[in-house]
Amino acid sequence: MQIETVTCPAPSPGGPFEVTLLKPPFPRGALVFAAGRGGNPARHMELLRHLADQGIHVAAPHLGPVASPVPSGAELLERTHRLASVAARYCPPELGVAGMGHSLGTVCLLVLAGATAQTMAGEPVAFRAERQFDRLVLLAPPTDFFRGPGALDGVAAPLQAWVGEADTIAPPAQADLLVAAMGQRTCVDVRIVENAGHFTFMDEPPPNIPEPHPARAAFLRTLREETTNFLFQEE
Repeated sequence: MQIETVTCPAPSPGGPFEVTLLKPPFPRGALVFAAGRGGNPARHMELLRHLADQGIHVAAPHLGPVASPVPSGAELLERTHRLASVAARYCPPELGVAGMGHSLGTVCLLVLAGATAQTMAGEPVAFRAERQFDRLVLLAPPTDFFRGPGALDGVAAPLQAWVGEADTIAPPAQADLLVAAMGQRTCVDVRIVENAGHFTFMDEPPPNIPEPHPARAAFLRTLREETTNFLFQEE
């Protein structure tokens, strides 16, 4: 497997940005990874390495931090634009492409997949993607962005959502929206993880955050295996 970091020159309001690529010698699929509010995919590196070891070509843009806990429409659109550029430029066109992300990154992935988000200020966020996702894996998704009528109607990709029972940022009840809005037309596999918090899903959580899960390392191994199985699952 080859790991390299390149600079994406794609025009966007934020200018060029870095993308970490994990390239297996004989890829079976491609994946765009969307980090959360901190924007640093390196905090999920063990997961990304595992995916690449299983034959997935991974493209993980460095999105940069969002200063406010309440992102604006412009901030969400900028991150979504970067993810779309990465999918178009760095995922081989002959391969199917999936999306995986954590927290705020899942909001942008759902927008790319056809959803319309809405910020706390009521700003709509939509984007027409060049490439469509075959599958989505959402880690701790904050679905309050999609409470508007028909907000998720445009999403057709099968998805797997992992939510922490002890998550106070994106509580488990938020996953009910995914099932209610999408469950009748596509696969919606929701996994509620006992004792897991919002940051349990990260290989390197933010500093000074108490970890509620008593065996996070063992859980992360399970997460890596189960998400890989879902990504390669046949329809």
